[in-house]
Amino acid sequence: MTTKRSSKKKSLTKELLKDHSHDRKKEEQKASLIYTSSKNPMEFYVSEQTATYEATKPFTVFYDNPEHSLRLLKGDCVEILNQGREDSVDMIFADPPYFLSNGGISCHAGKMVSVNKGDWDKSRGTEDNHKFVLDWLKACQRVLKPNGTIWVSGTTHIIYSIGYAMQELGYKILNDIVWYKRNAAPNLSCRYFTHSTEIVLWAAKNAQSKHYFNYELMKRTNFNKQMRNVWEMTTPASEEKKFGKHPTQKPLKLLERIILASTKEGDMVLDPFCGSSTTGVAALLHNRKYVGIDKEEEYLQLSVKRLEDTLSEKKSHLFDSAKIAML
Repeated sequence: MTTKRSSKKKSLTKELLKDHSHDRKKEEQKASLIYTSSKNPMEFYVSEQTATYEATKPFTVFYDNPEHSLRLLKGDCVEILNQGREDSVDMIFADPPYFLSNGGISCHAGKMVSVNKGDWDKSRGTEDNHKFVLDWLKACQRVLKPNGTIWVSGTTHIIYSIGYAMQELGYKILNDIVWYKRNAAPNLSCRYFTHSTEIVLWAAKNAQSKHYFNYELMKRTNFNKQMRNVWEMTTPASEEKKFGKHPTQKPLKLLERIILASTKEGDMVLDPFCGSSTTGVAALLHNRKYVGIDKEEEYLQLSVKRLEDTLSEKKSHLFDSAKIAML
């Protein structure tokens, strides 16, 4: 009788262990479906679960360098971010469309040129423009870590919509940075003051966020005085455009300051409208991880050239430093 009870007990224990093992395998399989790139050292992943796609996958991995944690994704940033892992990004820099391509004129290198930049910059009307701003800001907020921050650049044409959308979504606005361009293009119509500034809004994910700010470094780089919110910098130098240019390209110095002020080494930096990846170049130079997203293949190809060139220069500099250390 005792032998039979013992046998039944062992059999029941075996079945329970079997069921537990089966459940654990199911959970592991489910996790692998959601994040197939889980072995990648980068915190930001995109779901590869085919059930979430209606017809075709809405993005492609355009460039991937796991060794240096660099990745470029081609596709719509809202769709991509809505499939990315939540709470995975330390800092976002966004330079969204300003909706300035209205058939007007501007001045470049002393010549009259069209302001039209492409279909991506054409206005959709006030309401649709604001809805677009809300959509991508909400998607960015989703992937930001609890203490993460976002920087968004814009002119008067879009920045007020961005600021209002941030408040609607519960972001905590930290600063408005005024980028003063001392070499701004002149105004050809002579009917307005010359546009020579852009606003960069800096915001935390929400009111509970405890954002990171490298106060001491900013003070040190500003002659040991508190850094103010007016930054005087020229537009991108010709060296930064040697592989080609993006019509709204930002100076490397601006992105370096932003990254150094609000991130630490090893942090994940994301740019949802990466263009020529000035953000990526700055991230790479200062040992941050980087994910860039863009729809335009032309600019993604330009991004690859700039990132690869920066990698080569960085390796060359490290090699030269190692040689000097051996002397």
